[in-house]
Amino acid sequence: MPRRALTICTTPGCPEYTEGGRCQDCRARAEAQRGSSTQRGYGTRHRRRFRATVLARDPHCVCTDTSHGHDDPCGQPSCHADHYPRSRRELVAAGEDPDDPRHGRGLCGPCHSRETAAHQPGGWAAEQG
Repeated sequence: MPRRALTICTTPGCPEYTEGGRCQDCRARAEAQRGSSTQRGYGTRHRRRFRATVLARDPHCVCTDTSHGHDDPCGQPSCHADHYPRSRRELVAAGEDPDDPRHGRGLCGPCHSRETAAHQPGGWAAEQG
C-alpha cells in the first residue's frame, strides 16, 4: 500500500511533519489538557444514572442519520449513551442536569463517532482543523 504524503501538523505554529492531523507531541499535549473523563463530568454518577439507563432504554442504535441508505435507525447494538439533542456542555450552560437520561439516546460506535465528529463543539472535526 502506498505511503501517505506527509503534511505539516495542523496545530498552528507547529512545523512538524505528520501523516495527517496533529503530530504525536501536539496530540499528547491536547489530550493532557483535555483532562480525564471524570474531570470532564463523566464520573460514577454519569455512568450509573445516565449511561446505564440510556443503554437499557435504547439497546439498539436509534441514529437518525441517513448515510446508511434509509430513514430508519441502523439498529446495531448500542454501546454509547449520547447526549441529544443538546450536548452535555449546552445542558450544563442552561442549568439542566446533564445526567438526566431523558437528554440521551443510545448509539452504536460508528454512529456515535460520526455524530461527535460532525456536530459537537470540540469534536474530532474541530480538532483536525
